[in-house]
Amino acid sequence: MTLSRTTVAAGIAGLAGLAFAASPASADAVADFYKGKNLTVYIGYAAGGGYDAYGRMLARYYGKFMPGNPTVVPRNMPGAGSIVLANALYNTLPKDGTAIGIIGRGVPMEPLFGRPGPKFEAAKFNYIGSMNNEVSVCVAYHTSKIKTIGDAQQHEMILAGTAQGSDGVDFAIVLNNVLGTKFKLITGYPGGSTQQLAMERGEVEGRCGWSWSSVVTTRGYWLKEGKLRILLQAALTGHPDLDKMGVPKVMDLAKSERDKQVLKLVFARQTMGRPFLAPPGVPEDRVAALRKAFDAMLKDKAFLAAADKAKMEIEPVNGKDVADLIADVYKSPPDIAQAAADATARLERTKIDKKVFEDLKAKGKVAKIEDGGRKVTFDLGGGKSAAVGVSGSGTKLTIGGKKANRKALKAGMSCAIVYTAPGSPAKSIACD
Repeated sequence: MTLSRTTVAAGIAGLAGLAFAASPASADAVADFYKGKNLTVYIGYAAGGGYDAYGRMLARYYGKFMPGNPTVVPRNMPGAGSIVLANALYNTLPKDGTAIGIIGRGVPMEPLFGRPGPKFEAAKFNYIGSMNNEVSVCVAYHTSKIKTIGDAQQHEMILAGTAQGSDGVDFAIVLNNVLGTKFKLITGYPGGSTQQLAMERGEVEGRCGWSWSSVVTTRGYWLKEGKLRILLQAALTGHPDLDKMGVPKVMDLAKSERDKQVLKLVFARQTMGRPFLAPPGVPEDRVAALRKAFDAMLKDKAFLAAADKAKMEIEPVNGKDVADLIADVYKSPPDIAQAAADATARLERTKIDKKVFEDLKAKGKVAKIEDGGRKVTFDLGGGKSAAVGVSGSGTKLTIGGKKANRKALKAGMSCAIVYTAPGSPAKSIACD
């Protein structure tokens, strides 16, 4: 049975709104527009993590429900905890309905908290919906001396993260400021897969703000093998599976009513667990079609079976409700909004080091090509492989010494690759 959870974030937004249906004439115009086109789903993180899994699952099934049945193509655009993608959706990507994206659930809150980096107004995006209403967790790898959240309040614990604005960084800072934990952060990891690798290598002791659905999907075997200790549930309400395990909830650890209000504003983002959105300015009939197709896909038996097989949690939140949530959050009392901003920004209690990834260099043969050449796996020999992204603008690709298009890549080609981390876009690929 597909994992699911009925959770209502009280006082934030209801989950009963419905996207309006387009009129027949409008539907015909939308179908005519999308017929024969590509619809690109941009993913704000590197390949291999939870957001990537949800983005690619949508890409597999979404086109079936869109008028005109466009070809849906996933494409990774990682950077700054997905702020790079949010900025691109708002400012540079097409505003005609052919470009949508999935970004970190905390990114729309960044302007509210006054952070540098975001170049968008969150309320102006066209929100399509979320596949789930998320509970995130703080975890310790089994080699860490930290066994409980109480231990983390007494002893320093090193966590991996991407960048401020992401759950993994913001939640740790908030917990240090509000609950008195002693988390130290190493940021700069491009995505979840590199953070898990850092735990295995002993570079860090764990992660915070890791989606429980992603833990189950990508590292369920770690749970079975006893390699993870779940320290805390980071959400407005708990997850039944975690409640049965006796994992404490962040809202229950608040020391005062004001602290509870601050935590409520910070963790409201969990309600829109994996937000899909379109740029501002997309015609209303196409926005309606995007939302309607999203809602229909999440009821489809084939989609639900695939999600069940992949152990992906599906607890839909529709586009209108996500938009309402954003509007409600931006109506927060100024003093509480400022307190929440301070809680995610004050670094007096948080040590942060940034990991600089040195370029990795390898030679191997093309073993697998996916998404029209946007993701390529190389056989490096000796049972080793490397999967990298191929960006049309960011990857220098040559074949036989001449500049080439990624569609020219063929299985068996011998290539030299330069990349930052597994799953990240390659800097260069030079094939014979």
